[in-house]
Amino acid sequence: MTSTAATTPAETSTAAGEGAKKLDLSKLLIEGRAFLALALIIVVFSLLSPNYLTVDNLLIMASHVAIFALLSLGMLLVVLTGGIDLSVGSTLGFTAVIAGFLLRGVPLDIFGVTLYPSVPVAVLISVALGGVIGLVNGLLVARFHVAPFVATLGMLYVVRGFALLMTNGRTINDLSGTEGLGNSGFEWLGFNRILGIPAGVLIMAVIALVLAVVLARTTFGRWLYATGGNERASQLSGVPVRSVKIWVYVISGLCSAVAGLILASTLTSASPTAGNTYELTAIAGVVIGGAALSGGRGTVRGTLLGAFVIGFLSDGLVLVGVSEYWQTVFVGAVIIVAVLLNSLQYGRPRRAKQTPTTTPPSGTPTPAPAAGATSADGATADSDPSPGTPAPDRAEKSGSRDPGPDRRH
Repeated sequence: MTSTAATTPAETSTAAGEGAKKLDLSKLLIEGRAFLALALIIVVFSLLSPNYLTVDNLLIMASHVAIFALLSLGMLLVVLTGGIDLSVGSTLGFTAVIAGFLLRGVPLDIFGVTLYPSVPVAVLISVALGGVIGLVNGLLVARFHVAPFVATLGMLYVVRGFALLMTNGRTINDLSGTEGLGNSGFEWLGFNRILGIPAGVLIMAVIALVLAVVLARTTFGRWLYATGGNERASQLSGVPVRSVKIWVYVISGLCSAVAGLILASTLTSASPTAGNTYELTAIAGVVIGGAALSGGRGTVRGTLLGAFVIGFLSDGLVLVGVSEYWQTVFVGAVIIVAVLLNSLQYGRPRRAKQTPTTTPPSGTPTPAPAAGATSADGATADSDPSPGTPAPDRAEKSGSRDPGPDRRH
């Protein structure tokens, strides 16, 4: 006779506790992957280069990250709705070209004069044009139901083409302006520091704080997450899904325009090819930060960490003398790992289990209900059958019998 050892409740609870600890640790590592990756990058490059962790170099890298972070923050809102915006890089370059074109003077040949808008006017016009580009994207996606990938890909080429046409493919240099013309001071966005922090970094921090509050504390933020989580259910619940989609693309365009102005101010020049492939960098920042490309999941904090991971990794590779081509390889590898971790964190949607229906084999007689047995709807077996029953059967049920054919001869 074989005896089995009984498991005490204490042993069961201990095993469950150990399993929960392992699960919590793995979950913590997956959810905090962006922070851990950033910490690892800082430690590794600090060991490889003594100049990496200096205050001046950190501020320089932060100013570079500010451009990527602004693009990623705008992309985050679009991704939360389940969309994508491939035009952010082209919008960045186009708005920079617009600012440079205005600051260098707008000739009016009809009147024989040249207008020199002030820096605030040039900045406002450039940012407004970024919003208009986002508005067109939003209308194409929300009103005309064009796929976000197709709509924004087309806008990428259109906007880039306009930038090249305006400059004939040349870079607009010397955007410092002239004090006598009232168009000087544009370099403030790229070079000025407030309390020792670059102005671009402060602008990024303010925009990130505003978006974080909007997502966490406002009705629009709840609408945005709901739209990405289940668009149809959101519509039935009264969420203005179309308006939400249009606004997220507008905000993405505005963020791209601000990033373009900061880049042009830093370089004191505007190139029509600026921002090339930056849309991929923005998507990478969102993915590394833990957002789901299917929509409904993502945070501002995670997106900022993702942008810092890409920026600090790229600058670190430059500092230690790694080839630019290898930099592309490393960044691509980081994106792939981030996508894999996203699939581990969110997994695939589970399908509802269906109860299999057993079909009796052919030829098997179906048992008839017993007399007086109650059916599922409360009627007895002797009750009046369905209306489709033929008339002779109805008569038999009521007690009258068919006498049949007369066999008397």
